[in-house]
Amino acid sequence: MIVYEEIISQRTGIPFRQVKNTVELLEEGATIPFISRYRKEHTGSLDEVKITEIRDELHKLKELQKRQTYILKTIEEQEKLTPELKRKIEECLDPVELEDLYLPYKTKRKTRATVAREKGLEPLAKVLMKQQEMHVEKAASSFLNEEVDNVDDALQGARDIIAEWVNENQQARKTVRYHFDRSAVVASKVVKGKEEEGEKFKNYFEFSESLKKCPGHRILAMRRGEHEGFLRLSVEPDERRVMDALEEQFVKSPYEVGQQVAGAVRDAYKRLMQPSIENEYKGRSKERADQEAIKVFADNLRQLLLASPLGQKRVLALDPGFRSGCKLVCLDEQGNLVHNETIYPHPPQSDRAGSTRKVSSLVQQYKTEAIAIGNGTASRETERFIRLVRFPHDIEVYVVNESGASIYSASKIAREEFPDYDVTVRGSVSIGRRLMDPLAELVKIDPKSIGVGQYQHDVDQPSLKKSLDEVVESCVNLVGVNVNTASKHLLIYVSGLGPVLAQNVLDFRQEIGGFTSRKQLKKVPRMGEKAFEQCAGFLRIEDADNPLDNSAVHPESYFIVEKMARDLDVELKQLVSDESLVKQIDLQKYAAGEIGLPTLKDIREELEKPGRDPREQIEVFEFDQGVYSIDDLKPGMELPGIVTNITKFGAFVDVGVKQDGLVHISQLADRFIRDPNDIVKIHQHVKVRVLEVDAARKRIQLSMKGLKE
Repeated sequence: MIVYEEIISQRTGIPFRQVKNTVELLEEGATIPFISRYRKEHTGSLDEVKITEIRDELHKLKELQKRQTYILKTIEEQEKLTPELKRKIEECLDPVELEDLYLPYKTKRKTRATVAREKGLEPLAKVLMKQQEMHVEKAASSFLNEEVDNVDDALQGARDIIAEWVNENQQARKTVRYHFDRSAVVASKVVKGKEEEGEKFKNYFEFSESLKKCPGHRILAMRRGEHEGFLRLSVEPDERRVMDALEEQFVKSPYEVGQQVAGAVRDAYKRLMQPSIENEYKGRSKERADQEAIKVFADNLRQLLLASPLGQKRVLALDPGFRSGCKLVCLDEQGNLVHNETIYPHPPQSDRAGSTRKVSSLVQQYKTEAIAIGNGTASRETERFIRLVRFPHDIEVYVVNESGASIYSASKIAREEFPDYDVTVRGSVSIGRRLMDPLAELVKIDPKSIGVGQYQHDVDQPSLKKSLDEVVESCVNLVGVNVNTASKHLLIYVSGLGPVLAQNVLDFRQEIGGFTSRKQLKKVPRMGEKAFEQCAGFLRIEDADNPLDNSAVHPESYFIVEKMARDLDVELKQLVSDESLVKQIDLQKYAAGEIGLPTLKDIREELEKPGRDPREQIEVFEFDQGVYSIDDLKPGMELPGIVTNITKFGAFVDVGVKQDGLVHISQLADRFIRDPNDIVKIHQHVKVRVLEVDAARKRIQLSMKGLKE
C-alpha cells in the first residue's frame, strides 16, 4: 500500500507533517493560492512553489497506482501473477521499472520470437541458454520439422527467442540504461539534399554533444529540425561498452554454444533494446527540455503580469501606423472607451499640424493624464511626434509592448466587449488598458501570444497551458481583484470561482448595482460555503462599510481584528491604516487554536496598508532620441533599453529599432552566471552596448558588461 505522504516527503525533503496537512487541504478542494495565503499554520508556511511540488508528486503517485492496478489485473487474468511478482509490482515506485516488470506479460504483436515458438523452438532456446551443450548443430537437428527446414533455421529461431528474453530481462535493461545515463550522445545530421532549404538549422547539420550536458533549447531546436524534415536525430551510448556489459551478463561459455548466445545478445541490443531505450531517452530529453522551456515561459509571464500598473488614470492610447494612420482612443479612469478616431502625422499624408491640434484638443477635452503608444510599426516616429506636441498640462508618455493586442482585437472576448467597433479600435483600447493595469488586460489573451516564450510551440501543449494558467491564477490572487470593476476573464482566475461562478458574480453584481460587502457574495447563485471560503479573501470591495472588505484579511479572521480594536478601545475604521495603533498590537495575545503567528503577522501587515498593490511603481522610459532604425546602430554605442524576453541563453532587449537585440548569457554580467533571471527581469530598464549588427539578417548582438543602469 503506497503511503503518499511518506514518499512525497522523501522526494521533496519537506517534513511529513507539512506534506500530510497540505495533501489533506488539496484533497478537500482548496486551491494553491488559498492554501499558501490562508493556511500557513497547517502547512508550516509553505509557499506556492512547494505546495505545487506536493500537488504534482501526489498526482504522479496516483497515476502510478492506477497503472499498478491495471498491470496486476492483466497479469492475474493471464494466471501468471506469483506472490513475488505481485510484491515487486506493488512496491515499485519507478514508472520505468514498473514497465520493465510488465514487459514479459504485455500482449505482443507477432514477432520473430513468437513465430519461432510456434515452430516448437523454445526448448532449443532453453538448451542454448544453459550453455552446457557441446554439440550445437546436433542438438538443433532434433528440432527439424515441416516448418523448420534446416539447422540454421532452427538456430536462428532459437536466437530470436533468446533475444526476446534478453530484451525483457530487467537487469539487462538496467545495464543498457546505465550506459545511456553515463555516455549517451545526441547527434544530428542534415538530410541529404536538404542543405539549402534547411539553412536555418545549419548549426546542427553535423552536431553531437553529451546528452546530459545538452541544454534544453538545443534539444528543442534539433527536434524542430527533425520534425520539419531537415535533420536526422540519434541518441546512442558507447555501443562496445554496452555489448561488453551485456555479454558479461549472459555469455557463460567460450565455445560455440556461447557464441550462439552472444549473437542473440547482439541482436537483442541492436534490434530490440537500443531502439526502444533510445526512444525512451529521446522522450526523457524532450520532457526535460519542455520543463525547462515551460519554466522560462512561466517565469517571464509572471514578471509580465506583475508589471507596474499606471493605475486608474485617464489615458490616450495610440496604435501607430504609416499609411493607415495612427488609431487613437481616449479612455476614462476605469478603462472605458469614450472617444476614438484616426490621425495621420506620418507619410504619405504627413498631416502633422492637423494631428497635433487634434491630439492637443483631445488631451484637454478628456483631461488625459498619460499617453500610451504601441511599440509596433511607426512606434518611434509616433513617440517623437507626441513628445513635440505642447500640452496644456504635464503628460507622461509610455511606450507599451503590444504583443498579442491584434490577437485580442480579433477575439470573441473583444467582440463581446466592443461589438460596434472594428479591430483597430479594440487593439488601441488594449494598448491603453495594458498601461493602466497589465494584469487585468493580459488575462484576456492566450499567454502564448504575448511573446515571452522560448520554443513555446514545440513543447507539450497541455503541460504548457496548465503551467501558464497556474501562473495567471497565482498573479491574480496575489494582487487581488476589485469585484465591482473586474471583468469575467479576471474573475475566472480568482481562487474558487471558475467560469460559471465568475459569470454568476457578474450577473448578481449587475442585479444589485454593485457589492457593498463581502457577505453579499454568499447570495450569488451556486456560491457555496467552500467556494466563498476560497475566494472571499482575494476579492476586494472599495468603500465598503467594513474596511476589512477592501483588504486581504479573510472574513474568517475578522473577529480577531474586531477584538484587537476593542482591546485598543478604538473603532475598527480607526485601527485600519493607522500604523501607530497597529504597532501597539501584541500578536502573542491573539495566538490561539488554528490562528498562529504567521496569520497574525499577515493581518498586521494588511492593517498597516490595507489593499496595497504588491506591484512596483511604474517608471517613465525614453529610448535614445538619435536611434530609430537598425541602420542607426553602430558597434560601441551605449543605449538605454527595455528587457522584453528572457531565455536560458540570454535576454532580448528593445533599444527602439523594431528589432530586439540579444544579450547572450555570457554578456549579461562581468561574472559567470547560470540563469539570466539572476541578472535581469522582464520590463527592466537597462543600459546596453552594441557589439555587432547584421541588418540583412535582422540580428543585433548586445552586451551589458561593464555598464550600469
